[in-house]
Amino acid sequence: MEIKTAEYNVWTEGAIIHYEGTLRLSGTDAYQPILDMMQTVLAEKPQTVVLDLTQLEFLNSSGINLLAKFTIELRKLPEIGMKVLGSTLIPWQAKSLPNLQKLHKGVELTIS
Repeated sequence: MEIKTAEYNVWTEGAIIHYEGTLRLSGTDAYQPILDMMQTVLAEKPQTVVLDLTQLEFLNSSGINLLAKFTIELRKLPEIGMKVLGSTLIPWQAKSLPNLQKLHKGVELTIS
């Protein structure tokens, strides 16, 4: 699965969801296709879902809300683990991604 525009690209490889570029969509409705893709990965009941954000340069508050909602949804599925990969080269990630661990203690966060 893939959603690609001039500004961003979101695609899946098995249970890995890759995000690349700049996500500045307006509101939760605009993020619905991405959420649908993420939920499709969940429906496969993988052992672990990986969110690879290492190439995502910008994510607005609606996008951060999307990640929070997904994390809360995963919290209800204790049989599925969650890993989040971030980059120290992208300032918003070190600031915002640790909040996902506050929402779900089982989130494994790697920012390198």
